[in-house]
Amino acid sequence: MSERSERTTDTGEPLDRADRVDSVDSATEAFVAHRNLLFTVAYEMLGSATDAEDVLQETWLRWVGVDPDTVREERAYLVRIVTRQALDRLRALSRRKESYVGPWLPEPLLTAPDVAEDIELADSVSMAMLLVLETLGPTERAVFVLREVFDLDYDEIAEAVDKTPAAVRQIAHRARSHVATRRPRGTVSPAESRAALHAFQRAIETGDLQSLLDILAPDVVALSDGGGVRHALLRPVVGVGKVAALLLGAHSYQRNAARSLEPVQVNGSPGLLVRLDGEIDTVMALRLDDGLITGLYAVRNPEKLSRVERETAVSR
Repeated sequence: MSERSERTTDTGEPLDRADRVDSVDSATEAFVAHRNLLFTVAYEMLGSATDAEDVLQETWLRWVGVDPDTVREERAYLVRIVTRQALDRLRALSRRKESYVGPWLPEPLLTAPDVAEDIELADSVSMAMLLVLETLGPTERAVFVLREVFDLDYDEIAEAVDKTPAAVRQIAHRARSHVATRRPRGTVSPAESRAALHAFQRAIETGDLQSLLDILAPDVVALSDGGGVRHALLRPVVGVGKVAALLLGAHSYQRNAARSLEPVQVNGSPGLLVRLDGEIDTVMALRLDDGLITGLYAVRNPEKLSRVERETAVSR
């Protein structure tokens, strides 16, 4: 027997095997410590919680095989792995979206109330922002998320996206300008959000057209996603009159069913969980600007509603 195979720990376990166990334990501890951050990075890049979870699994498999002696900073290294995996997945998702039936909306998340208190985090995971990010190319999206949301320096981002720091600076500037022209126009406090949601919910439940007209912006836009499985709008509905008629018409159509509207936090913003006969039918997220609702995003595709029975942790 070789000298190496005879060496053991105090418990009699072979030393090399014990080292491997310690390494895996250490890797697991680091991964768990940063998991919520890694999920948020992947989700903001993909707009899909299901795909973000797959990316996290792929990230873990690569991370556990990394020699810890080569890692200077665990957080940055993990973010680099998850970004590269998310970029690969994002390119595949782009092809899938081309054949998607009807409008595509991000997969909604039920988030904790404290997410809304972090204005920057709530804005970054909002349905409105995720739709803006959909208009960026994969690398632009990655650079914007890593720089503007997670405040990584340009050298770290360059390693993650395989670009030079100078190129990353140019991409970041271009992406920032693109997003600035499309993002929500103003900051809305959590208290204003709750008040608007309450007014919106009450107007729908009572069928009060005037109250609904009062809370909707003149240029409000309604989008819905049924994935070809549930009835949904084939194109955006624009304008306060049309959107109000749509909402009240849907409520009247479903009045024979046991319908309930539950106020929730959807992606850090106010939203409603709509149940029919006790089953989740729709998740509706709201976009607010200057105290009025400017965007309504209704997700009805059952494949996208699996995560709205429980809260999902997101972090920066």
